[in-house]
Amino acid sequence: MSLPNVSAGAFSGSAVILGYLLIDELTANEQNALGNWLMLTAQVLCTNAFYKQVIDERKNNFSPNHSINELDMLKKMVKALTKQINDLEK
Repeated sequence: MSLPNVSAGAFSGSAVILGYLLIDELTANEQNALGNWLMLTAQVLCTNAFYKQVIDERKNNFSPNHSINELDMLKKMVKALTKQINDLEK
C-alpha cells in the first residue's frame, strides 16, 4: 500500500471531509470508538516510523568515540543531579 501522490493540503483536506461525512452517520459512542481506534492506529504508525528513524540514525552516525561522548555526558548529568539533591537536603 502506498500513499496517494497529492498535495499535503489535499491529503489533509480529504481527512477533514471524511470526518465531517462520518459525523452524521454515526452515534456519539460510535464516533468516539472510531476516533479512538484511528488515534491508536496513528500512534502505532508514528511510533514505528520514529523507531526506524532512530535505527537509521544510529547506523549512519555510529563511531567508536560516540559511546564515549555519551558516557561522559551521562556522568556530567549524574554529577549535576547529585549536586541538586545535595543542595535540596541542606
